[in-house]
Amino acid sequence: MAKSEFKKKADRRGPRNRPQAQGRQGTPRSHDIQSRTKTPVLAPKKRDGLFLFGRHAVEAALKNPARECVRLVGLEKALKASGLGALRSGVPVEIVNDEQVLRSAVPSDSPHQGILLEVRPLPGQDIMDLEPRPNQKNIILMLDQVTDPHNVGACLRSAAALGARALITQDRNSPTESGVLARAAAGGLETLPWLRAANLSQALDTLKELGYWHVGLDGHTDTEVGSLSMGDNVVIVMGSEGKGLRPLVRKHCDAIAKIPMTGKVESLNVSNAAAIALYEMGKA
Repeated sequence: MAKSEFKKKADRRGPRNRPQAQGRQGTPRSHDIQSRTKTPVLAPKKRDGLFLFGRHAVEAALKNPARECVRLVGLEKALKASGLGALRSGVPVEIVNDEQVLRSAVPSDSPHQGILLEVRPLPGQDIMDLEPRPNQKNIILMLDQVTDPHNVGACLRSAAALGARALITQDRNSPTESGVLARAAAGGLETLPWLRAANLSQALDTLKELGYWHVGLDGHTDTEVGSLSMGDNVVIVMGSEGKGLRPLVRKHCDAIAKIPMTGKVESLNVSNAAAIALYEMGKA
């Protein structure tokens, strides 16, 4: 049986209307729209620059002659209301119209109040400059591998408020200068010397030679910090909330003391404990 022959009918539908991707001409692609509307990112101009935010941190930095300030950046309304631009001559002021530009330079959970200050890190400090001053209290706070910048900043704030001579941390396993730390310090970063030591045990040896006594804080002892009488020159040494003092650092302490508590909680935040210890040793 012969196969039936079928003639293919002409396609009267016309040419297929395939959607064509548009490039530079015609309707932009969706990713082109996004790229054109993406908020610019604010980055430091200096290689080692960082942004400070929060009125107290920015104001203290502008008033600190040791701080190199690169530029003041902010919303026009916020800058005018703050008056910060008049605190130091020679610092360029840049107006930003989009709040999201400022937001790109700070952590998402940090309020910036519409003003940022680009700065360079403070110059290093020499431990030999901490030689005790006569006829006054010379109290130093040392943090052994406390890594949270909020806690270190809060310790700077308490130490500055309670008249400490300096804060000492290790140059590793501890935070560096940052906007978050400076905001938590509320100006303390600019007013209190902050030393970073390569080896805390060696730093304690040097401070002992300068005439300081060392007291380490630890909850597992019967001695209360308020009962100690160690003279005017004291280093308060505190460890992290989880690990506490490392064995070698602890060995370099002349006394180990605790902050008395009711027992309803196991421990205090390190910055709260530091404030209590600074107060107790300051009045001893």
